[in-house]
Amino acid sequence: MPSFASFVIGCALACASIAAGAQAYPARPLRIVLGFPPGGGVDLVARILAPKLTESLGQQVIVDNRPGASGLIGTEIAAKAAPDGHTLFFGTTGNLSVNPTLYPNLKLNIARAFAPVTQVSSVPFLLYLHPALAPRTVAEFVAFAKARPGKIHFYSSGNGGLPHLAGELLNTVAGLKTVHVPYKGAAPGLTDLLGGQVQYGFGAAAIGLPHVKAGRLRALATTGPKRLAFLPEIPAMIETLPGFEVVNWYGMVVPAGTPRQIIARLNAEFTKAMSLPEIAEKLIAQGTDPVGTSPEAFGAFIKAETDKWARVIKSANIRAD
Repeated sequence: MPSFASFVIGCALACASIAAGAQAYPARPLRIVLGFPPGGGVDLVARILAPKLTESLGQQVIVDNRPGASGLIGTEIAAKAAPDGHTLFFGTTGNLSVNPTLYPNLKLNIARAFAPVTQVSSVPFLLYLHPALAPRTVAEFVAFAKARPGKIHFYSSGNGGLPHLAGELLNTVAGLKTVHVPYKGAAPGLTDLLGGQVQYGFGAAAIGLPHVKAGRLRALATTGPKRLAFLPEIPAMIETLPGFEVVNWYGMVVPAGTPRQIIARLNAEFTKAMSLPEIAEKLIAQGTDPVGTSPEAFGAFIKAETDKWARVIKSANIRAD
């Protein structure tokens, strides 16, 4: 039977081994898995952060695009990776908070498959209106649409996408009966809004502001919790409609079971990178606000967003394409 002294020595050696393992992290290149192709908003943000993380972590950080099935292919690949901190998943509102309800028969339990690291950024939309319509404020638009039930149409990039959910949330919060018109992507929907085939829609500032400046669209409000710093003259919808807030957010998670000390290291490196002026400026130039939160705060945020969009999806009886 081993002595108490040998037991103590064994425990000490085990603790030293764990500490050494933590200090050795990362031991090889890291990959950030995305569920979308190169060139989109979440991809651009990942590629802004990757070089700085490569520098601070001492290992190359690679962006690994795995598009398809509304981001589910990339989600599943990341969820099945070893929980050792070398594979991360850069998810969006859709990946982490909408898909669990939109796809109720998934074999993967997204909420249990990942551990949160940090919210990276938020991307509020703008409410765009065709300029031929009379309303110039959110209150005027609500009154205008309420007087025309079933006659006002809004576009989206597809069933179950955040622009679609934003329109359904507006119907719920404002008591409207506007009609959803799904498109295969934001660009064709925006084209029809410019042509007057639909009357309004929600989209990123980057895609609609050039048309606003040219007078081809009217931007009534932002959907975030406050006015945008670069558009202070445009109010937030929440100023007129309490309870209406829609933000497309990006956040970093890792496979469930990843050691806490590795999550803490990743959180520290991401939040440090986002606090750098040169990184923050690049993110803001892409129309996204850098955030940076604790793992606990991000986990609570994901749950709140999941509950919020589950209510909207079920109330509007939304089904995936």
